[in-house]
Amino acid sequence: MTTILATLVSIWAIAGLAWAVRGRLSFPVCPICVGVGGTWLWMAAARQLGLAVDATMLAVLLGGSVVGIAYQLEKRLPQGRSPLAWKTLFMPTGFVAVYGLAAPHWILLAAGAAGLALLALVFLRAPSAPEKSSATVEKLEERMKRCC
Repeated sequence: MTTILATLVSIWAIAGLAWAVRGRLSFPVCPICVGVGGTWLWMAAARQLGLAVDATMLAVLLGGSVVGIAYQLEKRLPQGRSPLAWKTLFMPTGFVAVYGLAAPHWILLAAGAAGLALLALVFLRAPSAPEKSSATVEKLEERMKRCC
């Protein structure tokens, strides 16, 4: 119970700080995202320094961040990219990366991070050339021009 309470207090404290300064920043910030991310960041650092950190709570926070990042990046997918394919590939790859951080297995972390970077390159870049309009689309556009 102490672990959960300490985690919640950390999330709320960091989120409160983020909320207090977000008006002074030149970019949008989600205070709760900063609170969760900041909490798992200090927990992972403390664990690396040899302090006792509940690995289950760390894993819960990291997993939540993977899902949150996937949904935030989904909003930036170019037209024609499959959100389902994005999430189907991004989330398990992200879970591999965060397992590597929480375990710690640095090779898994590196492999997962490389996989996430590759997925971002493939899914988030705009298509290289605009698709040609089909004959049906051209006919509809012509009808609309002649309308009224």
